[in-house]
Amino acid sequence: MVILISLFVVGWIAVALLGSLTYFLGEQTKPIHARNWRSTSFETLAESITGTSIDYGTRIPAFEVADAYASANLPNG
Repeated sequence: MVILISLFVVGWIAVALLGSLTYFLGEQTKPIHARNWRSTSFETLAESITGTSIDYGTRIPAFEVADAYASANLPNG
């Protein structure tokens, strides 16, 4: 019974670590939200989990703030 419980605990820890690694590697390649653009806590956590630094030159903002009234995409109605 102890072996089964310890196997379950080790498996759960492995899944949590692999899931965290996958999440942060994915977040480093996706367009970034404004709340995380220069977030030192996100950057520190992502670098400590993945072991790679974030290249902000390749990332783009997920949402750009635009002036809806000056937008050429609005209809002329």
